Amino acid sequence: MMDKNEHLLDTAALIRGPFELEGAAPGTEEELLSMLADRIAEMLERQPEYLMSLLYRLDVLEEKIHPVMRHDAPEPANWGLARLVLERQKQRAETKRTVKPDPLEGMDDWKW
Repeated sequence: MMDKNEHLLDTAALIRGPFELEGAAPGTEEELLSMLADRIAEMLERQPEYLMSLLYRLDVLEEKIHPVMRHDAPEPANWGLARLVLERQKQRAETKRTVKPDPLEGMDDWKW
């Protein structure tokens, strides 16, 4: 059974690379969310096209992105997007932990 801290570290690892987050590993989910929201705010200002392509590659659904980007959204866009990314990456970390694909059979001839 994976503890909450391991799950946080796995999720953080999936987020840190694509978003180029530097510094110490976050100790809590709230710290990770805050780091991510700050980075997304910067990207919204300086690299909005790159941010949108990154969200697409991370499989954050477009129908979830639109409501958080609206001017009348309940929180700033960077926080809404950070929550969506965190939610998606937590799902990915859980899937990686629980789904172990079987090795491919009949592939011995394909070794390099």
